[in-house]
Amino acid sequence: MASHGSSSTWRGRALAPVLVYLSAVVAVISSLGAPLIPTIAAAEHVSLTEAQWSLTITLLVGAVATPAMGRMGDGPLRRATILGTLAIVMVGNVLAALPFGFGCLIVGRGLQGVGLGLIPLSIATARQSLPAHRSRSAIGLLSVTVVAGVGLGYPLTGLIAEEFGFHASFWFGAAVSAAALVAAVLVVPGTRHLSPRPLDLLSAVLFGTVLAGLLLVLSEGESWGWTSPALLGMLAASLVCLAVWITVELRTDNPLVNLRQLGNRVVLTAAVVGLIAGTGTYLLLSLVTRLAQTPQSPGHGFGVSIVVAGLILLPFSVGTLVANKVVQQVAHRVSWHLTLPLSCAVILASMLMFGLARTGLWELFAVMGVAGLGVGTAFALIPEMVVTAVPHSEVGSAIGFNQVLRYVGFTTGSALSAVVLESRTPSGTVLPEAGGYTVAAVLGVVICAAAIVTAIVLPGRRRSELELPATGAQPTVVGGSEHEEVSPAGKAEQVRG
Repeated sequence: MASHGSSSTWRGRALAPVLVYLSAVVAVISSLGAPLIPTIAAAEHVSLTEAQWSLTITLLVGAVATPAMGRMGDGPLRRATILGTLAIVMVGNVLAALPFGFGCLIVGRGLQGVGLGLIPLSIATARQSLPAHRSRSAIGLLSVTVVAGVGLGYPLTGLIAEEFGFHASFWFGAAVSAAALVAAVLVVPGTRHLSPRPLDLLSAVLFGTVLAGLLLVLSEGESWGWTSPALLGMLAASLVCLAVWITVELRTDNPLVNLRQLGNRVVLTAAVVGLIAGTGTYLLLSLVTRLAQTPQSPGHGFGVSIVVAGLILLPFSVGTLVANKVVQQVAHRVSWHLTLPLSCAVILASMLMFGLARTGLWELFAVMGVAGLGVGTAFALIPEMVVTAVPHSEVGSAIGFNQVLRYVGFTTGSALSAVVLESRTPSGTVLPEAGGYTVAAVLGVVICAAAIVTAIVLPGRRRSELELPATGAQPTVVGGSEHEEVSPAGKAEQVRG
């Protein structure tokens, strides 16, 4: 095991690139979503709202699976969990690639969603197996690889779908997953030296029930009726399950998600902002890709191919990568108390641009470039905030929980885009009015404004509970007294206490 983690061996040198590649697999999984929705709807003879589930189901399963995977990743089963996840993803891609109908496609996309839990496992591996001077930059890169890879994966998978059919895109995903599995077998170190962390299956089931119920309420509200007994009953049942889940998590010694960590304002701020920013991000991504492929006949679409729709997101990827590099350079000089709200303000600016200027295709390119800068900054800051605010033994579950909230946000944003556009689609037609995109943009502005307020108000006005370290050192935190500063050396014991 030591040789795996040593930077002097080829496995040690290859670990960071392999972890980034695992995250890129997650990006490929994501890229098999939004741009393919119109194509899937036409090929499978389903509505656009139904086809949206080919994206939503992946995000939902990812949100449900990630906390359990994060908990398992904190113990000796991390390597086995990574390998098993990649195998499941490969099977999911094969199922989606087979021409067995829309139901088989949805099942395959659901299995692919398990792969979204690879991010917290990769971050925990980087944190514990890489030298301090390499782990920080690796964690920042891993945190934005998914969103950055979206813009690179969309045009590539779109090109494959356009030339060979959308099923071929999933064969490509299967090949990418198989290559990742081989690389992980060779390089990812074992963690048998870590203490086992029990997995609370009851909590996992309750958590999945809550997410699935709330998502169904959101996505089916328009068709069922927002005041229908069935919808209200599902909402009530979901809220009851949520209350039970919270109670179980707070009372167990080995919770699936350590909700007590939310007592740390740094962790709480990262969680809430990640949730809200994730919602706005996928709301915008879904709107842009759908508008770009909408036929020009309604007067507000562009009628571009899947490939061009994917290329529109390329500036988004470039923006996230640029922002990540900038954050790594200035994080030790500029407090996240300033940069986090500013990053959310940049995302809000992209929403405003989409709401006010979308008459030319070039404007969509500009919107996504600006959005990439904001999203890249926020998503590079958030994991670093969490990692430096919790003890090493809790990194996997803490990052997993944060990633879950991000995926919940992604899922909510995806569903919101479908709900808003469906509500503005005239009866007897399949395409929404132009005003539907404006309404969705206004909703996005409100969401981003909430993220800004949260990033400013939630941490409070006292001295920073966390100053991002320059070389992976422990941060300064506020200790038992609200005004008592704890030295970096005593930080770990304070957090454990």
